[in-house]
Amino acid sequence: MPNPSHLVPAEEKGLYFQDGKRRVDYVLTYHIKKTSSSRRHTSRLRDNAFTRTLRRGREPPPPAPKDDAEVGSPHHSMDHHDDDKCLRREEFESNLMEMGLELERDEETKTPGVGFVKIHAPWSILCREAEFMKLKMPTKKVYEVKHSSGVMEKINAFISKLTDPLHPNLEENRTQKVKHLSYPFSREKQHLLVSASQQHPFSRIIQHFIFTRCSGITSLLGSGVYLAAYPLHDVSIHHYTLLYEEWASYSVFYKYQPIGLIRKYFGEKIGLYFAWLGVYTQMLIPASLVGVIVFLYGCVTVDDDIPSMEICDQRKNITMCPLCDRVCSYWNLSTACGTARASHLFDNPATVFFSIFMALWAAFFMEHWKRRQMRLNYEWDLTGFEDEEDHPRAEYEFRVMQKSLKKDHKSQKFKDLSAKLNASLAILQIGVTFAIVFGVILYRISTKAALAMSSNPMTRSNVRLTVKTTAAIINLVVILILDEVYGAVARWLTVLEVPKTDKSFEERLIFKTFILKFVNAFTPIIYIAFFRGRLGGRPGSYLYVFESYRMEECAHGGCLMELCIQLSITMLGKQLIQNNLFEIGVPKLKKLIRYIKSKRGSFQEEEYEKKLQRYETDHFLEPFAGLTPEYMEMIIQFGFVTLFVASFPLAPLFALLNNIIEIRLDAKKFVAELRRPDAARGKDIGIWYNILRGVAKVAVIVNAFVISFTSDFIPRLVYQYMYSPDGSMHSFVNHTLSYFNVSHFQNGTAPLEPFHLGFHVDICRYKDYREPPWSLTPYEISKEFWAVLAARLAFVKIIFNVVMLMSDVVDWIIPDIPKDISLQIYKEKILMMDLFMKEEQGKTRIEDSCKETSTLTRSRHSPISAAPSAGSGLLVCVGSTHHP
Repeated sequence: MPNPSHLVPAEEKGLYFQDGKRRVDYVLTYHIKKTSSSRRHTSRLRDNAFTRTLRRGREPPPPAPKDDAEVGSPHHSMDHHDDDKCLRREEFESNLMEMGLELERDEETKTPGVGFVKIHAPWSILCREAEFMKLKMPTKKVYEVKHSSGVMEKINAFISKLTDPLHPNLEENRTQKVKHLSYPFSREKQHLLVSASQQHPFSRIIQHFIFTRCSGITSLLGSGVYLAAYPLHDVSIHHYTLLYEEWASYSVFYKYQPIGLIRKYFGEKIGLYFAWLGVYTQMLIPASLVGVIVFLYGCVTVDDDIPSMEICDQRKNITMCPLCDRVCSYWNLSTACGTARASHLFDNPATVFFSIFMALWAAFFMEHWKRRQMRLNYEWDLTGFEDEEDHPRAEYEFRVMQKSLKKDHKSQKFKDLSAKLNASLAILQIGVTFAIVFGVILYRISTKAALAMSSNPMTRSNVRLTVKTTAAIINLVVILILDEVYGAVARWLTVLEVPKTDKSFEERLIFKTFILKFVNAFTPIIYIAFFRGRLGGRPGSYLYVFESYRMEECAHGGCLMELCIQLSITMLGKQLIQNNLFEIGVPKLKKLIRYIKSKRGSFQEEEYEKKLQRYETDHFLEPFAGLTPEYMEMIIQFGFVTLFVASFPLAPLFALLNNIIEIRLDAKKFVAELRRPDAARGKDIGIWYNILRGVAKVAVIVNAFVISFTSDFIPRLVYQYMYSPDGSMHSFVNHTLSYFNVSHFQNGTAPLEPFHLGFHVDICRYKDYREPPWSLTPYEISKEFWAVLAARLAFVKIIFNVVMLMSDVVDWIIPDIPKDISLQIYKEKILMMDLFMKEEQGKTRIEDSCKETSTLTRSRHSPISAAPSAGSGLLVCVGSTHHP
């Protein structure tokens, strides 16, 4: 008799048990060491006396027979270790069978050293778990979905027609005029539900829930009892093909994502992530347009900027003080012309408007996402959904059991020690970040002095640009390295804490990782924005590090240009290298290593893959590491877009371009390069929403301080309205420069070449608000400084309060739940009550009819024969209520 598996189509190879009927819903893999003895190709696991003994008692199990299939080494030490793993697998698998699952083992595969346990969930088990989970299913009752009417209907129809080419070619994208009522699954009320099959998407969610109920799989994976646990990529269904063609292809980069299809194949949590990423990317479009307009405004008005014109005017002949001790000489302000003009591109009145716009943009984005999330909850029947009860982690249960057995009275001390260790290591890592930033500062100072001594005029003229760019690149490399280190350390610290539940573990890990990576990415930028140039002192009284390195100063145009360089290199470098090259290269490299370990050359891979079963092919895919890395890179990017956007208006544009690629890159990764994740339900994006709100609020303060203290916007306003004789910006540059008598230099700090400019210098200028050397209080802070400082602080307070008020107004005006969705939810409740009232009335009529029938039967027959007839009639009537 032919093997039924031979009749399975090529694309369904490995998706079924050996009988060709039962579908493989889940796979467990484990390491095997084969003996020379032959064994069966596959074996169906059965419950036996041995496994039942394992479940009943805690006594050490009897040793496995010598010819046991799991024993792979002749050495006794290895035998004992392998036997222990074998027994733990037997116990776990017998628990699965007790739950009603069907298992089949396959050890004679084309993957040497790996055994596979295929798991099938019968339909009756799926129904039982669906009822336990109260999973909502569509009923046969449908109702009309009313869309907006009148003018809004015409506008929506026009927009829909206009954007039709942007939608993927899917049947579900067409506007549905009717919708099925949804009701929690019940086996007693299956006659009310739309007939479902085992291919219904809820089956994968139930499989995930089965494995959360049968605890221990995580610890078994961690201890090496199992190598991996995963559901299969179902390449035979139409959904997979559509995802590959309409989502995981770069040729459809301009189209919307098929979110409904993603949710059906990967589950709600992954569907929500890509829905959030899509909304974020769409919202970046208006932000990018406004940012480009602000940048172009700076380009157009650069020739009309009076301060830049004064700096570039060589006739002014303003002599500036040296930028470093001894080796640097005096220099003309006109040599900073290029820097001043470039600074105007990012330091102009439009920048203030853009900062306020981006703060409101963040508020609109958060509100838009809340509404989108609520709409998805309605469409996916998640309204009223509550997170499943989070069971204790296996590691936590093991720790508790260990403490109870040892009667450890030092548990509280260990807990306190663990908390202190966590805090100490976190502070240490942040300290490492600060130390590296300080090291880069020393690099800039020393490199600037070294290049200033160069005999090449071109090198000396480009000292600032060279130092800025190389320092930013060094910062980028350090950030990329520390990102990986901090991610590993954050996980290690979280494991050390032994959180009770998976949710608690995930939230603690996310919080630690975010804090460390946020500090790592933004510390160099914060230093340039708020500290550089403010700690250096003045000529004749500079601040020194290690008594030899003079603290660096900002260029005359301010630190905003340097902030822009640092921000752009860090943001673009992280997106290009970490988010794209790493995501493409690392999985391919790991896959290549796994192939090499399995003793195959790269030239054999294609031919080899064609012979593999589906569950073997998926074994060589990269394991799914969770959504935390995906969210984290987008949250850090959101920080770049909002926190320092005043210094880099093009940040939203570069983020938009990155996300267009990122969506398709992630799609291809999920569909073709990662093992299929366990489908998990969820109605929101969890802790990430709170982090987003926090970043958005901090961005308001940061941008207000950047405009006030880093840019020249406030000093220009103060000069124009308080000190300018004609209300213009003429002589603004001269107003911001103080005087210094070169005879007041400290010993050993005066320039070695005082005649570098061709004439003797008595007075040089430096940027600061200080009294001149001929005043009664030479070099003391002037009253102009205090006027500008007061204006800066007032601006921060006003901008913060105005923007926060406007954000609250936006939050209040825009409801979290769209009006049409709230009406549909209310309508569903009314219709559902009506449906069940009619069903109860129908049952009552049937029961009354049965009673009348039994009464007539009694009147026509004798009392002895009437009773069984009535009983049988009642049974027939009651049974019929389930199949109307």
